[in-house]
Amino acid sequence: MASLEVLITERQIQEKVSELARRISADYGDTPVLLVSVLKGSFIFLADLMRQLGPNTEVDFVQTSSYGEGTSTSGVVQIRKDLDVSIEGRHVLIVEDILDTGLTLAHLRELLGTRRPRSLKVVTLLRKPDAAQRETQAEYVGFEIPDRFVVGYGLDHAERYRNLPYVAVLHQEV
Repeated sequence: MASLEVLITERQIQEKVSELARRISADYGDTPVLLVSVLKGSFIFLADLMRQLGPNTEVDFVQTSSYGEGTSTSGVVQIRKDLDVSIEGRHVLIVEDILDTGLTLAHLRELLGTRRPRSLKVVTLLRKPDAAQRETQAEYVGFEIPDRFVVGYGLDHAERYRNLPYVAVLHQEV
């Protein structure tokens, strides 16, 4: 049995997405940007963000795995789906749901950096500074949260809870 404790409300998320979109738009102006969504967790954040960024955005997807069905990372990052388009010479913004250990993002930055994008930046909705195992920079951060396992707004536990409109701490009852 599990219980949920709301950490960030739907309203707080929407306000933060708007703020991030304004900052990103101010930085890129009318320059086209390729948003690279890290599946599956970031797809809801991506949809809300790109609606506010306007017509100069394109989208592609990568899928990684480091959790499986557990609540802690295995430490091994696997690419399950790679990009469909070339990023050479393009402005690329990785859209991440959560930055915790930094392992997945460090791996993605390294991989995508070898493909010679014009620029490579990161926007993440959530960051857990206390969970970092690898120093990885995100240029745009929505919320800093404690090192707790969270679900909702795209984040899951064994493919459940993604549909929640808020972010909640998942308490596993023993």
